[in-house]
Amino acid sequence: MPKALSIKQLLLLAFVLAGLLPAMLVSFLSFNQASNALKKEILHDLQTLSTTVAAGVERMMFERLQNVHSWSQLGLMQEVTIGDVDKRLSIFLSESQKAYHQEYRALHVLDLQRRVVASSHAGQIGQTLLAQPNWFTVDIGQRHLQLSTIQDDVLMITQAIEDSYTQQPVGFLVAEFNWRIVKKLLNDAVNQQAAAVLFDQSQQVLASSSNRSNVGYALHVSSALKGNVNLPGWTVQIERAHSVAVAPVHRLAYIFLALLAATLLFALFLVRPIGRAITQPVERLTEFVRSFGQASQALPPKAGPPELQELTQAFEKMIQDLEKSQDNLTRAAKLAVVGEMAAAMSHEVRTPLGILRSSADLLLREPALTADGREVLGFIISETERLNKLVSTLIDAAKPRTPNFNPIDLTQLIYHVVALLQNQAQAKQVHIGFTQNEVMTIWADQDQMTQVLMNLLINAIQILPEHGIVEIHLDKQESNMVLSVSDNGPGIRVQNQAQVFEPFFTQRAGGVGLGLAVVRQIVQSHHGEITYRNSALGGAEFTIVLPISQAS
Repeated sequence: MPKALSIKQLLLLAFVLAGLLPAMLVSFLSFNQASNALKKEILHDLQTLSTTVAAGVERMMFERLQNVHSWSQLGLMQEVTIGDVDKRLSIFLSESQKAYHQEYRALHVLDLQRRVVASSHAGQIGQTLLAQPNWFTVDIGQRHLQLSTIQDDVLMITQAIEDSYTQQPVGFLVAEFNWRIVKKLLNDAVNQQAAAVLFDQSQQVLASSSNRSNVGYALHVSSALKGNVNLPGWTVQIERAHSVAVAPVHRLAYIFLALLAATLLFALFLVRPIGRAITQPVERLTEFVRSFGQASQALPPKAGPPELQELTQAFEKMIQDLEKSQDNLTRAAKLAVVGEMAAAMSHEVRTPLGILRSSADLLLREPALTADGREVLGFIISETERLNKLVSTLIDAAKPRTPNFNPIDLTQLIYHVVALLQNQAQAKQVHIGFTQNEVMTIWADQDQMTQVLMNLLINAIQILPEHGIVEIHLDKQESNMVLSVSDNGPGIRVQNQAQVFEPFFTQRAGGVGLGLAVVRQIVQSHHGEITYRNSALGGAEFTIVLPISQAS
């Protein structure tokens, strides 16, 4: 019989067949589609850039030509006929050249013999400006502007100045356009990985970005200048190195190859973690169940399949119920002891205590009693009173009676209890403060609620040092009453907080540890709950939540 495959081997085989082969096919198709789309996007971006740059060059040339055309129409240009004797024309040219200090090297007005009549450069007035070879002519508003061949990064733009009456030429307006502005525009439009070139109709380079010489074999995208000015055959070409242009495609290929390699590695190493993820929670759950009741309790598994988590939750719930039942049995045993003690004390202790108290009261009436005798009798009376209270507490803890629900003004009850304990508080200079959000009436047993407040406040006063603080706060949350009693005393240590409501637990010397147990019994009989936490004052804080109206 062939050896059965392990879970890890089965998982690996299933993953390869069901995951790796389809992943390879999907990766190939995805790469093909993505690379085609990426190439189209690269060409589209280059085309958009070339169109934008072409529009920028065309707009710049139109603005410069329009400047020359508009200036030549000014009435001020008629000063050429009188030789600009008052220098108004030279001042205008100088101010215009300064306003466009980067665009124009100089502005000149010539007479018909091409002698400089006015200029933005005063040193050139009177000189003869030779005509440059004509490149081509541009028509704007039925007027002709001549553009000369670019020399030393200067493009000469010439416009004839006509007499305003005869419409005959009387001179020329010449603008020396700084051709480096065009080169700067091309430089600003691209980065170090691309180049921009401006060609004329014969594919001669008019201008280019400074990094064009660094670009090798490249992708080309061109856009013609089409606009308000007829610049014959001018085109802007964006060039990008082939290695740079297709680099995103190469990176995409590397990414897909890396994904396939990672998928394969993932298939090889996935079986062990998956197997461990399945088996470890089962082992931990087994260990958790086995360790129940031992000194060192194992933690339940928090991870695993949903079915295993549901099983873990069921085991946790069962263990919690068992622990709760065990706590209830322990508490019941303690209360049984309290009941036996209370039964014995109610018959065997109260009668002698009553006799001792009556005898002491009787002896106090003797007129010949010495001071020491009166002091001893005072000790007897106080101790019998303390023992009598202890017996009463034991009886209350052992046989709590059913509450008699009636509407009570809880606010007035709190003021009444505080007044009763004022003498004890003043003896230790303890301040008892009370705040509330609203006056509240609840359905409860007035005597038992008085006992709850008395126990909480007496505990706080007894545990506090002198000048201590006790704060009582009454609030309403939906249909519940929330009463908190906090102090700035020592509080309860963290390791003892779980036992704070257990019978016979106390932190005070001479205490019995039944007061808080009685308080919890009364609160639970009122269908409420009491909790403990450390207060903001630094001591203990007990919070009681009771329904305002009890269900009938």
